[in-house]
Amino acid sequence: MTIIVTGAGGFVGRQLVQRLLAAGQDIVGMDSAAGGIPAGARAVAGDIASPAVRADALRDGCSAIVHLATVPGGAAEADPAASRRINIDAMYDLLDAAKAAGHRPRIVYASSIAVFGDPLPAAGVDDATLLAPRMVYGGHKAMMEVAVAMMHHRGEIDGISVRLPGILARPKGPSGMKSAFMSDLFHALRANEPFVCPVSQGATIWAQSVACCADNLVHALTMDASLMPATRVVTLPAQRITMGDLAAEIASQCGVSADLVSYCPDAGLEAAFGAHPPLATPAADRAGFAHDGDPATLVTNALSVIAAG
Repeated sequence: MTIIVTGAGGFVGRQLVQRLLAAGQDIVGMDSAAGGIPAGARAVAGDIASPAVRADALRDGCSAIVHLATVPGGAAEADPAASRRINIDAMYDLLDAAKAAGHRPRIVYASSIAVFGDPLPAAGVDDATLLAPRMVYGGHKAMMEVAVAMMHHRGEIDGISVRLPGILARPKGPSGMKSAFMSDLFHALRANEPFVCPVSQGATIWAQSVACCADNLVHALTMDASLMPATRVVTLPAQRITMGDLAAEIASQCGVSADLVSYCPDAGLEAAFGAHPPLATPAADRAGFAHDGDPATLVTNALSVIAAG
């Protein structure tokens, strides 16, 4: 049977599709344009909100879907209607179509730590932390976590939602994500260029390399689903690191000076993306999900993806 990956031409999607193809899986890659979808997948290009596009993707049925397609945070905040159309309505319609096209297909939904909102509790975040999204993006992600869990408990899908932390390092250029500065830091230092960081040197983030993220999504497709909590959602493990320490590690591995980085904090960005407290992920740990291991490995993994293009 077929695995469908939405957002297959995107940053995380390409890494995931390449792993699944290498493992011999039959992949349908959905995206707004076919150009970024790795060769070997059956490309379905178009608007995921279109019934015809979804029908094309599901024409041969499916055993699983990894749903990565999204209107990201900054873009969702600027256009809540577009976020609703893609992040809620199109996804719900895709789930409805999938449950009719296959026998209880596994759905792996890429949610986000944005569901926790800000400010985060200073004492830390764990599996018992309540959701309190402030941004449209986080609110819509939280809504669809509930939809996945509801359909799972109704026996219609085999649902797993995973909340992604900051994923590094995204391609250079506009991404529509307010957290893009985390990845821009990599590109600047790798090019030996100065960088003005919009959060402070002591700002703390939760991060994971795209390679590690793709490995976690592959795990979600194959894991024993009984290891998931009743909510059907886990927050992925992540490295908690200050921006100053991240900059120093990137600079060291790139052979440049960390003095290339200056800091000009924006209060709003600092509150939303630079004040991440300690993170505990026991449910994800029990289910076999993992982070990069240590900050040096995270940086090595992220730089290797940039180098590979």
